[in-house]
Amino acid sequence: MDEQRVETLVIGGGQAGLAVGYHLARRGLPFLIVDANERIGDAWRKRWDSLRLFTPNRFNGMPGMALPGPRWALPTKDEFADYLESYAERNELPVWTGVEVERLARNGDRFMATARDRSFEADNVVIAMSSWQRARVPDFAGDLDPSINQLHVADYRNPRQLRNGDVLVVGAGNSGAEVSSELSATHRVWLSGPDTGHLPFRPESRVARVLMPFIGRVIFHRVLTTSTPIGRKARPRMLAKGEPLIRVKPKDLASAGVQRVPRTTGVQEGLPQLEDGRRLDVANVVWCSGFHPGFSWIDLPVFGPIEPTHDRGVVASQPGLYFVGLKFLYSKSSEQIHGVGRDAERIAGHIARRSGHPRSSPGIDERMHA
Repeated sequence: MDEQRVETLVIGGGQAGLAVGYHLARRGLPFLIVDANERIGDAWRKRWDSLRLFTPNRFNGMPGMALPGPRWALPTKDEFADYLESYAERNELPVWTGVEVERLARNGDRFMATARDRSFEADNVVIAMSSWQRARVPDFAGDLDPSINQLHVADYRNPRQLRNGDVLVVGAGNSGAEVSSELSATHRVWLSGPDTGHLPFRPESRVARVLMPFIGRVIFHRVLTTSTPIGRKARPRMLAKGEPLIRVKPKDLASAGVQRVPRTTGVQEGLPQLEDGRRLDVANVVWCSGFHPGFSWIDLPVFGPIEPTHDRGVVASQPGLYFVGLKFLYSKSSEQIHGVGRDAERIAGHIARRSGHPRSSPGIDERMHA
């Protein structure tokens, strides 16, 4: 087995990992980023074809590099994926793609990460991944009639993947609403799940140009944090609850002919059964039922009932282990593009102090992370 020795290993080459890499590089700290995808940005490229980001370009820049294009345009997922690739190239970040870490464990006072035919020994490990890594479907999905076409939203690309006939979309959050809206042009669609609420404006509207900076920069970034009483009170609910609809509104779904139905709770005679006892005779089921964190490969005692036990990403029980990119890691903005840089900078500073290196080099754009 090929073994590499690195000072800091960053696992995950998306926006969180690249932001960590940027701040480590600015401090002159040696590190390596590994990512399971074959190309930087593929985690975005692999999402459904019509997906656009909910936030405009002006809020989607990474530390030290703005996202090209009109300030208020909503980029496509491929545009943002290409931007991440350009970001890594411009900052000369060392990223090894096609490397999926299968186990992370302790090896004395260091960490050992294994990935097929290679291993990495590191003093520090940053797990730079979101809280949504592994598709989640209910146990009863396997009881559906084999003739029903099933796929999770993680594998959904466009309506051509579906068979002729009705579609049940399970999960009424943003993904479920967007997929239902798209499918309604070619199929009869049932959207199953409770109403998660919705924003009273559209992200491309003039109202959004006024409200989004305040919501994103003030409420999400400064008010709803683990340092404020209101943030600490709101955090458990936000970890457990779905997000309000952002782009597609309930009236849009109604206009498109999407029929809202209660939760899908089981299977009867091979058909999905709703909470109210109805069975739906559908040809397709699209599971927009969320994701598991997907951290089973971490062979370390760092997990609580819901999430890893950490303080703003620092795992005190495992010196040298860090998380970046988790939902509400420090603030509501922690899982968002415009907020991950602040967490990444703090973790890079912690690694610098632990490693005995000097503080950051001058010139870091602090304005993006204040």
